[in-house]
Amino acid sequence: MSGAPPTRSADPFPEDSLALVGGPLGRHATVRPWMAAVWPLVALAALPVAGGVVQKAYCVDHGWLGQPMFWRQCFSDIPVQYSAGALGRGLGAYLSGSAHVDQPLVTGAVMSVLGGLVPSGAQVPEQRAYFFLWTLLATLLLMATTWFTAAARPRHAVDAAQVALSPLVVITILAGPDIVGVALVSAGMWAWARRRPALAGVLLGAAVMARTYPILVVAALALLAVRAGRHRDLGRLLAWAGGVAVLLVGIGLVTDLDTLTAAYRAWWSGGAGFGSVWFIPQLAGHPLPVWVATSAAAVGVLVALCAGFVLAFGADRRPTWSQVALVVVAIALVTGKTFPVQASLALLPLAALCGVRWRDHLIWVATEALHFVAVWLYIGGFTKPDRGLPPAWYAFFLLLRIAGVAYLVWCVWQQAMARPTHPPDPAWPDDPERDEVVDELAGPLTDAPDRVIAVTR
Repeated sequence: MSGAPPTRSADPFPEDSLALVGGPLGRHATVRPWMAAVWPLVALAALPVAGGVVQKAYCVDHGWLGQPMFWRQCFSDIPVQYSAGALGRGLGAYLSGSAHVDQPLVTGAVMSVLGGLVPSGAQVPEQRAYFFLWTLLATLLLMATTWFTAAARPRHAVDAAQVALSPLVVITILAGPDIVGVALVSAGMWAWARRRPALAGVLLGAAVMARTYPILVVAALALLAVRAGRHRDLGRLLAWAGGVAVLLVGIGLVTDLDTLTAAYRAWWSGGAGFGSVWFIPQLAGHPLPVWVATSAAAVGVLVALCAGFVLAFGADRRPTWSQVALVVVAIALVTGKTFPVQASLALLPLAALCGVRWRDHLIWVATEALHFVAVWLYIGGFTKPDRGLPPAWYAFFLLLRIAGVAYLVWCVWQQAMARPTHPPDPAWPDDPERDEVVDELAGPLTDAPDRVIAVTR
């Protein structure tokens, strides 16, 4: 029997570049404790966040005011919403409605708690203090996301480097508060992988009240649980998730209804926004009516769920939760009413849990980076058309970004469809193919035979 290590050999990027954090084990290497290999990755997650601060250096110095923040490409929802929503009044003011932010309840509560810690003063120093408080929180949450990603698939812990060291983090994590929901989803997926459906339900219920996309992540798990016939474990997760969501909704109803519904009312009443494919008609001078954009986004969610159904029930071997979730979430994002730059952060831990190759990861992130530059140049052109990016060019980069996400979906789809159908060899790690068979995210679904399948070819 060969001494092949329990890692993938098809992706040379990590093997050559992650020696600092351990990387894949060599043939003659001794096995270090799992935690000793993961903690360096967790610590390194601070680096791209620091890169994000440097990228926003102009706004840190001059504040998030007026058009310069677009030309300098340092816009961030964090300090802007702090100032506009009077979040410096703290959590009590947020729950009572005297402080306002168009975010789901959990995210808004976190933002207002931090706002209450900012000393009173002039606008720019307050914005700066709030931004640095949020940077500290975002760093801790990204570290937690890295750890949960590694712990959910301990045999492939090095894949968590795609969370800790991705260039995507530099341009997204400080652009908005999305990391709150992303960290909760990662924690929920870890809990399920460790066969703790109740804890997973609590975390995912909180995630749903922090962002909306976790509903699709739960839907992806439900499809796989139905295929495996494990309704009881799924029911426990859904019961706990529903209980947490109902509790938080109840708090919102008791305190202030407008606070609870602000994010959803803003989405419902808003038209197509930046990054959305439905924004292209507006670039051509023919904006879609709000009801058309809303209907198109709803159809996009249905298409996403249908694609998840085909993948979950049509693959020869049951796909992993992360594979189905990434396909569903990505399709919903690219067909949504808005697709802001920070929304792509939701795909990052899912891609890492899928074991996407670094080459494919960087191809996707390159399209994100190009769109990031393009959108701010286009917005800057509202006041200085002679210097801004023309609408046709912004449409090009918008479609390029969507093509990048579509490429990521295609890679994961091919990976899921190509999973071997033979059972694992108990002699692992001497059988390298076992890595492609074992589903470390399956949790309570592990070794469950298929109860429902669909013939797709």
